[in-house]
Amino acid sequence: MQNVRALESSVLVLNKFYAAVHIVNAKRAFAMLFKESAEVVAIDNGQYNSYNFSSWVDVSAFKAECELPDETQYESIRTFSLEIRVPKIIRLVVYDKLAKARVKFNRKNIFARDKNICQYCGKRFPTSELSLDHVVPRTQGGKITWKNIVCACTDCNKHKGGRRPIEAGMKLIRKPVQPRHCPIIQLKLGSNKYQSWKQFLDNAYWSVPLEK
Repeated sequence: MQNVRALESSVLVLNKFYAAVHIVNAKRAFAMLFKESAEVVAIDNGQYNSYNFSSWVDVSAFKAECELPDETQYESIRTFSLEIRVPKIIRLVVYDKLAKARVKFNRKNIFARDKNICQYCGKRFPTSELSLDHVVPRTQGGKITWKNIVCACTDCNKHKGGRRPIEAGMKLIRKPVQPRHCPIIQLKLGSNKYQSWKQFLDNAYWSVPLEK
């Protein structure tokens, strides 16, 4: 179970010139490393170093054997013969273009954009207690777009029904927009686990697709 969870960890992918282009899960990242199409970028004593798959296995084994303190909170994959750390960042060694991709329009990104906050009452809820509401109901010509769908709690959604907010005496706490960057990125940067991504994202002007 621990290996399965670790293999679903997010890994930031940089292009040849260290510009962020994707986020993939660890399983895909390891496949890219094994095929030698990417290398690990890791922080060692404040410096960024690169490792191929073989050397990353060696580094992982050394640090596990020495039980060195780990400030970056690496997860590990364990097998009968080795223990290898899940990288936080990998760099493509053959691909040198920026990805042309928009933020995926899906439930996960809408919840992340609205930070699990009901856009009518302003309260935060678990995802299981939220639904997606069409600001302009589909029966009135409302479309399924970033600018017409928001998070809403059960009570607010029920009260609004098939009406526009003004018809239900309600008001949006903020106007829904299409995000330029993947909303999940900001959520992950709030965790120390992904702080090593920060310098590659601060000045970026791109959209990151979350790939599974």
